[in-house]
Amino acid sequence: MDKGILKHPLILIASFFLLLAIFSRFGVKLPISVISQEKGQPLVVDGEGKVTAVPDTAKVTVGIEESGTSLKDVQKRASTKSKTLVDTLKKLGIDDKQIKTTSYNVYPEYNYESGTPRITGYKVSSSYEVTVKDFDKVNDVLVEAVNAGARVVGNISFEVNEETKGKLLDEARQKAVKEAKEKAQSLAKAAGVSLGKILNISESLNTPGPVPIALREAGIGGAEPRPEITPGETEISVVVSISFEIR
Repeated sequence: MDKGILKHPLILIASFFLLLAIFSRFGVKLPISVISQEKGQPLVVDGEGKVTAVPDTAKVTVGIEESGTSLKDVQKRASTKSKTLVDTLKKLGIDDKQIKTTSYNVYPEYNYESGTPRITGYKVSSSYEVTVKDFDKVNDVLVEAVNAGARVVGNISFEVNEETKGKLLDEARQKAVKEAKEKAQSLAKAAGVSLGKILNISESLNTPGPVPIALREAGIGGAEPRPEITPGETEISVVVSISFEIR
């Protein structure tokens, strides 16, 4: 057998191992696998928490309107009636901080008969938002405001004060998170997987605003019986969406 033929494959094998050793020491490491396994999608569940409460605050809108040809005279009469109105409310036990001026407007009145607008007078209006904690006083506020010269009586609205609303929101959140966790655990058990850490959590709130009652149907003033005004209940709900890692 030709020794040259034997030497050739031996040289090739030796060269291969030599190059492999050099490459392993000084070269770029060869990857064991170029395929990476991506994590699966998280389990996303929703939970809802609801709480109800009886409103503890009533807000009543009352206002003064005066009109006439002299702006100075109209403003003076409006100011006098506004003071009378505020003083009347205070006599009912309403504090200064519970009477808030919400608007003061001056409107020119025009005559368009000649084709060219001509100012014929002025109207002055002012509105007040009255916060009433004692619901038994709501009717008194309405009637006495009208007797004091209020020409504008807006709607009554009932709401929960901010401190109570914050506590109710916390309670609703706890209920919503509890429901979401229980739902996630039930789904994971049915699917034969286990839950990992929470990846994300978000919420949406449904906090009702003031609930208005139209006073047009209330029969304010006159000899008609006073309406029975009740606040009813208000509902606060929170919906949370939680993403869980699946193991």
